[in-house]
Amino acid sequence: MIPASDHYWLRNAHIPKPLLDQSQPILTGSTQELQFTNLEPSDFLQVDLKIDNGTIAAIVPAGQVIDDSPSADLQNGIVFPCFVDLHTHLDKGHVWERAPNPDGTFNSAIATIQTDTRHWDADDLYRRMSFGLKCSYAYGSKAVRTHIDASGEQAAISLDVFKTLQAEWSERLLLQAASLVPLEYYLTPAGEQLADQIAAVGGILGGVAYMDAAIAQQVDRAFTLAKERNLALDFHADETNEPNSATLRVIAETAIRHQYQGRVVCGHCCSLAVQSDEIAATTIALVKQAGIGIVSLPMCNLYLQDRQVRRTPRWRGVTLLHELQQAGVPVAIASDNCRDPFHSFGDHDGLQVFSLSVKIAHLDRPYGTWCRSITTTPANLMGLPTVGRIGVGLPADLVLFKARRYSELLSRSQHNRTVLRAGRAIDTTLPDYAELDDVLTKT
Repeated sequence: MIPASDHYWLRNAHIPKPLLDQSQPILTGSTQELQFTNLEPSDFLQVDLKIDNGTIAAIVPAGQVIDDSPSADLQNGIVFPCFVDLHTHLDKGHVWERAPNPDGTFNSAIATIQTDTRHWDADDLYRRMSFGLKCSYAYGSKAVRTHIDASGEQAAISLDVFKTLQAEWSERLLLQAASLVPLEYYLTPAGEQLADQIAAVGGILGGVAYMDAAIAQQVDRAFTLAKERNLALDFHADETNEPNSATLRVIAETAIRHQYQGRVVCGHCCSLAVQSDEIAATTIALVKQAGIGIVSLPMCNLYLQDRQVRRTPRWRGVTLLHELQQAGVPVAIASDNCRDPFHSFGDHDGLQVFSLSVKIAHLDRPYGTWCRSITTTPANLMGLPTVGRIGVGLPADLVLFKARRYSELLSRSQHNRTVLRAGRAIDTTLPDYAELDDVLTKT
């Protein structure tokens, strides 16, 4: 039970060491800095956290400070900062019952969603996007970036809904929007207009990169439009198992040529995993030089990639997470699509994303810094320096689990978690699927 007081301690918390922000000294509240010298061998630090008016006022080794303030004993339960979901598709989400993918393939997903967009008026989008945000908030997310299908007249409709939701959720979730169109769109006057629309909402210029004869020209134009408007970029790249798909390399080379390092994110990058070691290493070196962040979507890519009817998939669909991280490239993971033709499952739960990613991509033995991939790293890529980490002076936006170690955290659903926002426990009741029944019966 979290104390109702504005001043209290969370005692006996297990914090993964990589999630502790050490840019500020760890203090008892005086000028004495404390060191966790006897806890280095563990993945976790056993600490007490002092919460003061919604902020983390102190982090000290467990049991070293005793005062009369109210407290909650977490009994070595794991504490994460709130999650950061860098890559979602809220506008597509939760249409499965009216727009199921007939065979689960990528091509069928595209065809099905194109048909479903006839329903995407303001009310339909608002209802479904709100549902996704309710899930994200209840599970413990603090920030979400959503890609918005933005071709033609749909851009104005969807971006208006996004702006409404961004304002309504401003006290609870930090929302960003990235445009989603084929990159060839930016070679047209409509593409330039879209860049202006994205700039007007403070968004991110994005698109899907396909390997074709004009890919270099398309990517170059996207960078030019972004630079003119001082926009960050977020691309869907190489979401395929074709070894010859190398749009990630083209994007990296273009970023270097435009001297636009550190302002680009690329998602998926699946084909990197089916290329030769030499080719992959060359691309990864360029990605590092370009300062590009990579976001992998293990659940969705596992669902779509290498899918053929009545045939067992031969690979997992994920990019080279380990090799990218070892090269010093920022690597994040995210939820991607939820209950739509691209992924019939998902519930906007950052822990589920982390848990399944660990198993799909072997992000364990050791766990190392992979806990940052759903917290600190995506926060950095979204330009949110106080989100996704735990530290003195930062908001007490935390997710408290009863699990005491990774083997427990990743074995059960953790639906009994406690989510703190500004030090106060929120209502973690999930929205009822029945809320969308009338939306999903549209024909």
